Amino acid sequence: MKVAFVSCVKTKADRPASAKDLYISPWFKMAKFWAERNADEWYVLSAEHGLLHPDDWAAPYEKTLNSMPLIARRIWADEIDREIQKRGIRGDTAVLLAGVRYRQFVHGHLLQYFGAVEVPMFGLTMGRQLSWLAERT
Repeated sequence: MKVAFVSCVKTKADRPASAKDLYISPWFKMAKFWAERNADEWYVLSAEHGLLHPDDWAAPYEKTLNSMPLIARRIWADEIDREIQKRGIRGDTAVLLAGVRYRQFVHGHLLQYFGAVEVPMFGLTMGRQLSWLAERT
């Protein structure tokens, strides 16, 4: 089983919505589309709400890992780990569609539950990530 983890983005709807509809940037929409077609399950890595199933409801927020101190990002990743355990998420492959700060400490946790962890857009700038996603959606 392949499970994708898609990071949250800054651009959000202006009211509570399901996780799959809360984030409205072009990058997120393409990453969601990719995950829906290439993974058996997918989840959102939310800076505010932790691990969200696409159907989980959440309110908009301004929090981002990009401005959080290192220790806060470690604590956030530990919370993601606990949520993965609680939900019983396991599989052959985890795919991280997320920036460095979102995958930094989550990557190691995922290795406990998956045989492999892939980061297909590793090292790509935002523009190249958009191109990568556009070519595959």
